[in-house]
Amino acid sequence: MASPFAVCKFHMRGKVAAVHSFHKLQAFFRRGIGSDAVAVHAETVRKLQCDEQNGHRALHILQEERRKQAQRSVLISCQVTTNEKKFLKYLSQHGDINKFFFYESYGLYAVVEFSSSESVASLLESSVIPSVSHECVVPFKSRLLWLRNHSLVDSGGQTSGLVCQAQTTTPINELIHRISTQESIEQQMMSLTEASQLTEENSRLRFLVCSLLEDIATAYFPECTITPFGSSVNGFGKLGCDLDMFLNLDNIKGRNMRLPKSGLSLEYQMKRANSERAVTQSILSVIGECVDQFGPGCVGVQKILNARCPLVRFSHQPSGFQCDLTANNRVAMKSTELLYLYGGLDARVRHLVFSVRCWARVHGITSSIPGAWITNFSLTMMVLFFLQRRNPPIIPTLDQLQQLAGPADKSIIDGNDCTFVSDFAKVQLQSNTETLEQLLSAFFEFYATFNFSRLSINIRKGKEQNKPEMSPLHILNPFETSLNISKNVNVTQLDRFVALCQESSWLSQQSRTLNPKKSTSGKNTAMPWGLAALLLPLQVDGIKGRKKKTRELASERIKSLLVSLKKKDSPTS
Repeated sequence: MASPFAVCKFHMRGKVAAVHSFHKLQAFFRRGIGSDAVAVHAETVRKLQCDEQNGHRALHILQEERRKQAQRSVLISCQVTTNEKKFLKYLSQHGDINKFFFYESYGLYAVVEFSSSESVASLLESSVIPSVSHECVVPFKSRLLWLRNHSLVDSGGQTSGLVCQAQTTTPINELIHRISTQESIEQQMMSLTEASQLTEENSRLRFLVCSLLEDIATAYFPECTITPFGSSVNGFGKLGCDLDMFLNLDNIKGRNMRLPKSGLSLEYQMKRANSERAVTQSILSVIGECVDQFGPGCVGVQKILNARCPLVRFSHQPSGFQCDLTANNRVAMKSTELLYLYGGLDARVRHLVFSVRCWARVHGITSSIPGAWITNFSLTMMVLFFLQRRNPPIIPTLDQLQQLAGPADKSIIDGNDCTFVSDFAKVQLQSNTETLEQLLSAFFEFYATFNFSRLSINIRKGKEQNKPEMSPLHILNPFETSLNISKNVNVTQLDRFVALCQESSWLSQQSRTLNPKKSTSGKNTAMPWGLAALLLPLQVDGIKGRKKKTRELASERIKSLLVSLKKKDSPTS
């Protein structure tokens, strides 16, 4: 059955000029009060959406491009007094340099991408094994290098003033101040996304770390690949997020080949195990041991092999990433592709997810520590479900994406149907012109009144269903439909989430009545308002029962802020 969505995609990531133009037009139309201004604003949004629809590439194309860049790259530990011009001149002896950047993590590092792999081979050929007198070294050669040429540093021992790319998120106080200077809540949400999302440099570094680890794994499995998945590539990752890696052995040549009906043929002799899980555990155990013993910069290696999804966890000090390596997590790879698709269909998806995640993080709804908290993945599913419930829907359901899939999209993993369309051009969207400000407020109102005690969240169907189990929060796994991805969440944490949604719903409605940025004197106060006000501490009392639906009053700090802003905007002030 054909999907009812009309083709019109909205993806503005990387389109700085379009975003800035949109900001100006948006600020202009927000000052209009007539229906004509609203209509023109809606038409502007529609045109920007359609202009962006041809600029989004499929995830596998992006991943392959990043993999090739990483294979042509090296990671070099530098002295803080390194002279950039001398450094680049020295490296250029081995070939042309496509891109380079510096960053800090337990010291100063440089990522350098050459135009060819031959240049990398030439550089490694000229590198030497360090000589130390008081200890022995493991002679494992990698593309992680030390800069020891003293002629490449500035004299006098002073720092060289190298520009380092940020690898961590903006501190929350600085972020609140930054978005408080914006002229609309919509611009605040876009500014928050820009400040939080992974940069191109951080993305390149993540693929490079995977490539360095792949160099270790290919000693045992020459045709294997290691690629990032999850937040590192799905479009929703923030600076500082963990690096989830997938060891892919399915692409090794010789699998599922047809044997000749007559004549001779050869097969590899291989070890056998009782189950695929046992094979995964063995492979990760060996690679984990190699990473621990031979992997430069890899520390704190843990082999967590009895988990539901076996993994090797470690810290990669040169990049500052906390890394998890898995080898049989294909469903998670499909989840990554699905989120990447949803984030590329309409830019409001990413902006809303980033804003809600930031809100949840500052109020302790989510946590990096395992426990009874709502996870970022569960929270993202809740945002997607909310967008599917808008009238008209902003994004299609998973079932609708499955109906659009072609033969090449067919994917069955362990009996689970993980099929959905991967071609953005085939997805049709309805014309929903709700602003980000309206969606943020509506999100809080939607979940402030959601019947969690009886209903389940299901993005496959895009509608509420009766819960099949008694867990406080039930969010259906989009692919492994017998699983509840939020089973860890307890009643206390769910009640806190509902209470904070009630509080934030009230505050977001109040924020819309305030002058966003300036007092009547015309001075820029840069006081927290709109989204910024929602990121300030809120006072939420414990709720003993979910039947209690009355909204809690805002904290005294927020109330005082609202009163002071209104006074400054009054004619008598």
